[in-house]
Amino acid sequence: MVKQEPSLFQIGNVLVASDIFTEKFCCDLEQCKGACCVEGNSGAPVELDEIGGIEDSLDTIWSDLSASAQAVIDKQGVAYSDNDGDLVTSIVNGKDCVFTCYENGICFCALERAFRAGKTRFMKPISCSLYPLREKAFPDGTVGLCVHHWDICKGAKEKGGQLDLPLYKFLQAPLTMRFGKEWYQQLCGVAEQLTAQHLI
Repeated sequence: MVKQEPSLFQIGNVLVASDIFTEKFCCDLEQCKGACCVEGNSGAPVELDEIGGIEDSLDTIWSDLSASAQAVIDKQGVAYSDNDGDLVTSIVNGKDCVFTCYENGICFCALERAFRAGKTRFMKPISCSLYPLREKAFPDGTVGLCVHHWDICKGAKEKGGQLDLPLYKFLQAPLTMRFGKEWYQQLCGVAEQLTAQHLI
């Protein structure tokens, strides 16, 4: 079977790949153990204006971080430019994000835990909230959104299939946070049109 490449739809200044509508997805921490915070060869993409929020949270989360992570942050800060020139969160030993913390064998984000506990005002980089979507900015101001397919998310795809939960619905909150409520409503409108035309 030949795999069909996803089509692109433009909503405002955002180009969206069609598999955001067709991919079923729901994170399953029991299966993956939070591997997306650990696997890979660079940290999570981070915006320059997010650095301040991360640094403001450091005192609160510092004791939750490993000694190795603390040493990395002391040496190079909370972020660095990777081999592609992208700004990403600092990592430990070439893999773990410095903000990982573990509980019962599952990796969590120390930033997000502190935020959800009401201890800080910054949750985590938007790239983490949007995953498995990846965002790319183009010189003309257009933004591209595509699905990053990674085998560690096999459990999330299976769970999403069981729940019949499309990726764009699973990511409603972060997509709305990133692009706005009106934009997300337009995204849902495109999904409804594609469904009515039996294209998804």
